[in-house]
Amino acid sequence: MSHKILIFGNLMVDVLPTIIYSSMIGMTTIALLEAFKKPKERQSTFLKGLLLLLLVHLAGELFIYSGAYVYAPALAGAQFPFRVLLGPALYFYAHATMSPNKAINKQVWALALSGPVLVILVMLPFIFVISPEEKLALANPLTRDPKLWQIAVFTCLSATFVFILFTVLFLMMALRLHHSHRLQLMERFSEIEQRSLAWFKPVLLIWGAAWLMYAIEFSLSALGWLWFGSGKVLPAFEAVALATFIQKALSQKVLSESEKGLPRVNKTRTALLSTEKMQSIASKLERAMTDDKLFLQDNLSLNKLSESISETENHISETLSQFLNTKFFQFVNGFRIEEAKKALQNSDMLVTTIAFDVGFNSKSTFNTAFKKIVGYSPSAYRNSLLESK
Repeated sequence: MSHKILIFGNLMVDVLPTIIYSSMIGMTTIALLEAFKKPKERQSTFLKGLLLLLLVHLAGELFIYSGAYVYAPALAGAQFPFRVLLGPALYFYAHATMSPNKAINKQVWALALSGPVLVILVMLPFIFVISPEEKLALANPLTRDPKLWQIAVFTCLSATFVFILFTVLFLMMALRLHHSHRLQLMERFSEIEQRSLAWFKPVLLIWGAAWLMYAIEFSLSALGWLWFGSGKVLPAFEAVALATFIQKALSQKVLSESEKGLPRVNKTRTALLSTEKMQSIASKLERAMTDDKLFLQDNLSLNKLSESISETENHISETLSQFLNTKFFQFVNGFRIEEAKKALQNSDMLVTTIAFDVGFNSKSTFNTAFKKIVGYSPSAYRNSLLESK
């Protein structure tokens, strides 16, 4: 082990993780204070709850690494029941931010709360069989009782297993919710980057990786297996994940009802309009794009298109999905890309200029859409045209 340990009286301070976790506690406290300044929305309420749970988790880690456990060994492991709520809390924050359904299913609440109950059950022997003095003795291999050590290891591994199980389950639920929200947006808007919480998925995966790494390292250390990065790599990685999440979450605007979409119902969509009616609407849509060039509007929405061609949003959506086999987002951006291809071929304008001229409001969205439809980037497409001349 290459940890730098400082000894202050009875305290054995593991310096680097102590500094990192202290910094994370400060960072989370400041974020919590900022969250309390926000309007009382469901989104900010669940964000505050998540930040409070993170504070408990971080304080528990600091309690061990700083050596403070020697003054209150009875509190060892007290954060375990709270830690298992991190995954559910992140899902609840995602639900409040993205879901059009305001109420969270009672079964989901019951499932989330069953995690701490399970952890407390597996901790009962550790809580009631082992005295505070014996817990303190377990920290030293020379003074620990082998039988009591087995109880401690069982408690750690069992609590960690529950943590992994609930973390994976609720992070998958959050990813599914994010995917569903993105699909909803694609049915109503031609620009979804600012509305789709594009940051959420990568941050969620980083958090998931950090928590799973934490669970694995914690389990291995309970078994006495340590690696060169123990207590160093993970705290640093967790700090990056925390800082990224806090920055994004605090700057995330509250989405409007239309931006959250319509409440999902479990049914297979079937065509209600006649083929003739959908053919008529499809012709109107084609004229709106080719003649009126509505796609040039950088914030074109289903509602605006509905008003323009005098058809209901539901009828347009049904025509797009059932007759044209596409979504509003893809339909509009298809015309934008075709217009961009003409500009790339017939002018020497900058790619960014072309992107904004054809209706996109960011170069990154334009590049992604262009590459998905054409097969390569706008610059590569222009170069291929020059080479073919």
